[in-house]
Amino acid sequence: MPVQRIELGDGRTWTVVGPDYLPIVPVEEFLEFLRVGRDASPHTLRSYAASLNAWWDYLEAAGLARDEVTLPSFLPFLTVLRTGDPVGVHRLPGAGAAQVGGVAESTVRLPVAAVLSFYRYHADVHGVAVAGRLYRVGGRRARSRYVGALAHLDRGSDHVSPAVRVRTRDRGPAPVLTPAQAEAILDGCARFDVVSGQWSGSVRDRLLFATLSETGMRLGECLSLKHCDWHVGRGGTPFVEVVPRQDHPAGVRVKNSRFRRIYISDDLERLHSEYVWELCDADAHRAVDLENWWVFVNLRRGEWLAPLRPETVYDLVDGLKRRLGKAVPSAWTPHWWRHTHATALLLSGAHEHVVMRRMGHADVQTTLTLYGWVTEDAELKTLANWKSFTTNWRGLEGSTA
Repeated sequence: MPVQRIELGDGRTWTVVGPDYLPIVPVEEFLEFLRVGRDASPHTLRSYAASLNAWWDYLEAAGLARDEVTLPSFLPFLTVLRTGDPVGVHRLPGAGAAQVGGVAESTVRLPVAAVLSFYRYHADVHGVAVAGRLYRVGGRRARSRYVGALAHLDRGSDHVSPAVRVRTRDRGPAPVLTPAQAEAILDGCARFDVVSGQWSGSVRDRLLFATLSETGMRLGECLSLKHCDWHVGRGGTPFVEVVPRQDHPAGVRVKNSRFRRIYISDDLERLHSEYVWELCDADAHRAVDLENWWVFVNLRRGEWLAPLRPETVYDLVDGLKRRLGKAVPSAWTPHWWRHTHATALLLSGAHEHVVMRRMGHADVQTTLTLYGWVTEDAELKTLANWKSFTTNWRGLEGSTA
């Protein structure tokens, strides 16, 4: 069953079509719920469509109807996801996924979550009984550092959890760029010559990565910026507004559709102004309404002034890796700027709730989960000088363990 892209008047979306080249009705109904009820992004819809497409292929190969699924008939789906083998193929002991082209458990988790969500939706709306076979009621909740303010009201209520869990290893601390690596990337894009008073290189590229570095935006949020979102200081602190939009041709958008304001430095404001002057010198203001146009656009490749696509940014990253070599990590991506920004804020003493609002996290728990190690590690380092702590102990003479 192929995943089909659909171009609508307000953007791009995805669906799954059957052998008759028509959308599979229960899948399309669920995807429409995500589009309208959850305001899911096109990228989320594409991931869910691909996951349900894999599930429908499995049902057909296994000879199962969608409403006949039981837990034993669901489990082979995990093997198919892990190994890529057709239904019914069994490997010899020792020929695991790691040796024969399988995928990581983190990659398996998304299709499993998509299928379980699909059945929970149809259980709630249409009374399809499959969800009751794939979930269990009762048992202990997962342990967490975070306890909601109203958790006491939930005591005694039934806890519903998936009967199938895909466990992934702790990824450890989020990857970050050192100040030297960040500077190497920015200078690799463009440099200012003090003697000539001119920039050499691509000011657009430097502005892109400088904005990611200084604001902590996600790449989609950065590409969604328009020039009217930049507000100069005029005696105050300049800032950038992250405005939810759904009209970007590449489908990028602000996650969770949350507006926020991010204060920036005078240096970043000046860099944006320099970029605008370059656009005006190229007569961009005569071709488009520049104030209400996208900030990051094609200048040399592709359609001139067309909004920049994420794929183009990743091409830029690959080019910088080749040019800079060992000066930058071989695995760095645009999202590393976001991790670096949050880490720098916390190490400088910023409070977690302030970092949460600047990063656009829905809850402070997200900030703590991703970056709590930063403050914990800093606090642990203060204990390194053990002697300074123990010299002031009093009243322990003669005590025994």
